[in-house]
Amino acid sequence: MIEKDFVKEGLRRTRIDEYLETKLERAGYGGMDIQVTPVGTMVIVYAEKPGMVIGRGGKTVRSITKTLQNNFDLENPQVEVKEVKVPELNPRIMAHKCVSMLQRGMQFRRVAYANIRRIMNAGAQGVEITISGKIRGSRSACAKFHDGYIKKCGEPSIKHVKEGFATVTLKPGVLGIYVRIMPPEVILPDNVEISEPETVDVLAEETPVVEEVPETEIQEEITGEDILEQLSEEAEVEEITEDDIEETNLEAKIKKFEENVIPKLKEDIEKISEEEHKILNIIREKDDVSFMDSESFSKLKEKVESIHLKLKKSEDL
Repeated sequence: MIEKDFVKEGLRRTRIDEYLETKLERAGYGGMDIQVTPVGTMVIVYAEKPGMVIGRGGKTVRSITKTLQNNFDLENPQVEVKEVKVPELNPRIMAHKCVSMLQRGMQFRRVAYANIRRIMNAGAQGVEITISGKIRGSRSACAKFHDGYIKKCGEPSIKHVKEGFATVTLKPGVLGIYVRIMPPEVILPDNVEISEPETVDVLAEETPVVEEVPETEIQEEITGEDILEQLSEEAEVEEITEDDIEETNLEAKIKKFEENVIPKLKEDIEKISEEEHKILNIIREKDDVSFMDSESFSKLKEKVESIHLKLKKSEDL
């Protein structure tokens, strides 16, 4: 039956645990875990002093592996050793520390309170140490010591609280030490965090939101008077006299003359075209130009006169 297999496996695990506890008592044995893999059976041993579990040249590990294979029928056992980072939070290690202190002759109250302080200083939420047996006299008694907050019933006590047990033989008889520790990382279901209320700016809420109105084309009514004003403005623009046209043409011609003709004369007079001759004569005949100041125009006229004299001399020759 399947139930028998489960019971058989549980008994085997318990026997292996008891064997490792007696074998590795001085190494600070903190528990073990068995994982079945396709290659073989992995046995993970947790200890305070992993060096003592391995032994000199791996002698202790090899003897443990051989015993597990021969006495406990494990297929291809592989022992892996892991160090317990915080021994004060492991109840089995702390129970064995209580045993060693009692064996040295210390009083049970002093042993319990010393270990409770060590466990709480390591960061535990709560701890409870129970020492039972002939602690005061010939009669059996039970003494409980606790500190902090620890669950004693329900699912959290089974799921989150770690337990460890050890026995010690003294002159009066056998004492049992039972250690229960609730680790610091445990979050209980009744733990409720109340967050602070969010501060809301009242003024920001009261300010009205202005909706953007789409721009619409505004059509103006055009009357008869507006049409007359527009026609009169167009007529004023179009009223350009012949004198103005001549003056603008002359301005362009003089500018062209200054840029092209005067530099050309320095090289050769014969290169002047008939059109440039006409411009030269116009400038000579004019006494004044409205778009030029009198001084600049007089200078231009002097240049033109000198050009004219050179041309005359060249024609006479």
